[in-house]
Amino acid sequence: MFRSATAIIAALTALGWLVAAILGLNDYAAAAMGFIPARLGGAIASWPAIPAVLTPLTATLVHANLLHLATNLLIFVWCGHEVERALGRGSLLVLYVVGAYAAAGAQWLTDPLGTVPMIGASGAISAIMAAFALSFGRPKLVTRSPRVNRWLHIAHLLVAWVVLQLMLGWLMGGQGYLLATPAHIGGFAAGLMLQRPLLLWKYRNA
Repeated sequence: MFRSATAIIAALTALGWLVAAILGLNDYAAAAMGFIPARLGGAIASWPAIPAVLTPLTATLVHANLLHLATNLLIFVWCGHEVERALGRGSLLVLYVVGAYAAAGAQWLTDPLGTVPMIGASGAISAIMAAFALSFGRPKLVTRSPRVNRWLHIAHLLVAWVVLQLMLGWLMGGQGYLLATPAHIGGFAAGLMLQRPLLLWKYRNA
């Protein structure tokens, strides 16, 4: 089982939350390991913290509560296992890491001076979800060109995801919850762009 990158990432993510929760360090973990946009602009943390350039990755190990963790892991294990089977272990890792950084980049672009830590693996998982959607979905035959149909399919998925995230952000905001909508969009876009190159790389010698 633990030859699976999906299983390893899920276990490390769960362990990260569990250790912080047992030690009562959830708030400290968010400040020290979460992605804080302002730190990329030179703001210096007045507390011991992970180097800012690494926080897009370490933020994936920090979750607000058990429900936040469980929701992310449920989606990740479901999609990640299939994506790993289709694209390979290395490709899953690439998707996860690039997705995490793309999510952080999108969050930074929309709020470069933000001081609220962005935590959770949902940005990285969004990249996995995008790769899952492309790997197991089929473009509609809108035109006679497979390439055009593929790009239309990608555009449709991206637009649908953006609309969904904006709606979720509005609903959650109305209930007092802060959702990292730009991060989810950034991660998903990265997954859409990487899926085909990674697929072609896997079968490069076929």
